[in-house]
Amino acid sequence: MALNNTYEARLVQQETAVGAGVQILLLALLGSAIGMGPAGWLTGLAFAIATWAVLSRALHRTRPRSFGPANRVTLGRAILVGGVTALVADSFESSPPVTLLVGLTAVALILDGVDGKVARRTGTSTALGARFDMEVDAFLILVLSVYVSTQLGPWVLLIGGMRYAFVAAARVAPWLNAPLPHSMARKTVAAMQGVCLLVAGADLLPYAANLGVVLLALGSLLWSFGRDVVWLWRNGRVAAPAEAEAPVRAGAEAQVPLAEEIEVELGLRELAAVR
Repeated sequence: MALNNTYEARLVQQETAVGAGVQILLLALLGSAIGMGPAGWLTGLAFAIATWAVLSRALHRTRPRSFGPANRVTLGRAILVGGVTALVADSFESSPPVTLLVGLTAVALILDGVDGKVARRTGTSTALGARFDMEVDAFLILVLSVYVSTQLGPWVLLIGGMRYAFVAAARVAPWLNAPLPHSMARKTVAAMQGVCLLVAGADLLPYAANLGVVLLALGSLLWSFGRDVVWLWRNGRVAAPAEAEAPVRAGAEAQVPLAEEIEVELGLRELAAVR
């Protein structure tokens, strides 16, 4: 049995290595197609290595019996996000291929609704899969914010940075980690962010229209976060005395097994990207 488990673990790790290899292949294709410069290459390679290292470590800690079909879809999205990241980095050196950037982003956004459905239909939903999905979503929004900020101004970075600011705040205010009630409005606002940034990044509309679209995205995000923070302040703090007797968690990024982070992830997942 031990040998069988070790063999399965190797197969799971091999899937992450294949993902890293496909990421590098995508970078090579982009490089040959548009003549990508050093910034794009270095950023893309850094993304590939970081994704492989973090995912491999998480898999080693959780020891799943298989990688799972839903995680394969999410890994495919991560590869596309790596390509988008490289293109955005390269855009600081040369004019970006907007059509290619928009195409990769659109496919990544569309697949965001696929991995969750696959996980539920195959009965393979896990805390690791939800976390993986959330991080890919959050990073894509951050990268798109960086790209659109070059057109509309640095204030756009608030959209991509808000989720990370919330995670940082949760480290010093543990009541922010409390689970949130289900909210379709929250899910809708989260889904809006990528679409609005994609529309603005495509630059097909007049400047005023792009500005309005991104302002709408930021305004809805501020409303959503604000509403949830108020709810957590009123309800999450009630449980704080009881939670103080339990082992202290350092927020969503605490260095504990992911299987023990489910309650923390429920709250953060609802605020970011939900399967």
